[in-house]
Order: sequence, then C-alpha cells, then structure tokens
Amino acid sequence: MKRLSRIIRHLLSGHFAVKSAFPRRSLRAIEQAIQESEATHSGQIRFAVEASLDFRALLHNQSSRDRAIEVFSQLRVWDTEHNNGVLIYLLLADRTVEILADRGIHIKSGDAAWKTICHDMEAAFRQGRFEAGSIDGIHAVGRHLRHHFPGKQASPNELPDQPVVL
Repeated sequence: MKRLSRIIRHLLSGHFAVKSAFPRRSLRAIEQAIQESEATHSGQIRFAVEASLDFRALLHNQSSRDRAIEVFSQLRVWDTEHNNGVLIYLLLADRTVEILADRGIHIKSGDAAWKTICHDMEAAFRQGRFEAGSIDGIHAVGRHLRHHFPGKQASPNELPDQPVVL
C-alpha cells in the first residue's frame, strides 16, 4: 500500500509542483546563497530539485538516494580538482533531501553531518518553507566546506551555481 501511495504521489507531481515550491525568485536566492558560500571556501556546491521519479524508476522502487547518486554523476559533481564537490538533491514528491559529497570532503566529514542537514531541510519543507530551508541547508554545507577547505583559493568556480530543475 505504501509503495502504491508513493507511485500515485509521484505521478501527480509535476513541474508545476517545482514552480510552486521554487518560483524564479527562490531559484535566484538559492543561486546567490551558493555564490556567497563559495566565496568563503574552495568547495563546490550544486543544488538540484526534481519533481518526481519517472514511472520506470517507481516500478523498480528507486530510492531518492539512488537517484541522487545518478544526478551526482550526471552533473559531474565529482569532477573538481580537489574532489570537494557537494550535491544537495531534493526529490519533491517524497519531500526527501540527499546530500552527497565527493571523496575529498566525505573523508573529512562523513555522513553524520550531512544527515543532520538533510533532516533540518526536510523539516523546513514539511512546513512549506522551501526557499528558507534550502538556503539554510546551503549555509550549513558551506560551514562544513569552510572548516575543511578554508579560504577561497585561486581556483575557478568549477561547477555552475544555478540550481538545476530536473
């Protein structure tokens, strides 16, 4: 029953849900938060939101974590000089957040910090606070990156700062 409920929720969620939760001004605010954060460390942050999984993924009961791994690869978050890219992935239909960190940052911070940030963001989203929850999450990720990769070294911005709507 739970699986059927999830399939129906995903089938009924579309790009309108993303536009409602993340209007253009919110996407610009998220981009600005990423730029501000990256000005204080040498890490790279990507933010991606997806309305729902496609029917095939739902039939195979794909988890948001597995989908985030695919997106991490598709967006080439792993392709940074210092292996310090971080993906914040939101699957809107499930209201779940996954944070994936490349090996350079993962070795230093582990999963516990990311899980706490995910839970805080999910709590904000349950209250309908999508923009604020996203920006708070970006700032929290930025604090970890600042701790482990302090200062903006003379490296270029390796990944785009614009949020990705999948």
